[in-house]
Amino acid sequence: MLDHVSITVSDLAIAAVFYDAVFEALDHPCVRRDEDALGYGIRNSAGDDGHSYISVLATGGPVSPDRRHWCFRATSRKAVDAFHAAGLAAGGRDDGAPGLRPHYHDDYYAAFLLDPDGNRIEAVCHRHE
Repeated sequence: MLDHVSITVSDLAIAAVFYDAVFEALDHPCVRRDEDALGYGIRNSAGDDGHSYISVLATGGPVSPDRRHWCFRATSRKAVDAFHAAGLAAGGRDDGAPGLRPHYHDDYYAAFLLDPDGNRIEAVCHRHE
C-alpha cells in the first residue's frame, strides 16, 4: 500500500547511519545518496508498480515530528528483530520491542523505534510463523 514517503531530518549524516542500518536489516537498498537527501527502495514505474520508495530529506534545521509514524513491511519476524537491533545500534531509541501485537491481529509482529529526530518508525510482519 505504501508507494513513497519523505522523512525530514535535521542532520543527514546522523540520519544516514540510522536509516542505512534499519533499511539494510529490511533488505531495502540505499539507491540515492546526495548532500541533502537519501533514497531507499525502488521507485515505481508504469509497468512495475509494486514497490515502495523512502526519501530522507535534510531540513537544515530543527524537525518537529508531531506524532508522525511510518510502518515498513518486513518479510519475516527475524527481519523485524534485525530492524529493531540495527536501529538501536545506530542511534535510535526503543519505542516498542519486537513482539506480537494481537490487538491488531493474531500474527501482527512489529517493533517500533524513534529515529535521532524523534520520527516514529515501525517494521511489521503479518505472516504466521
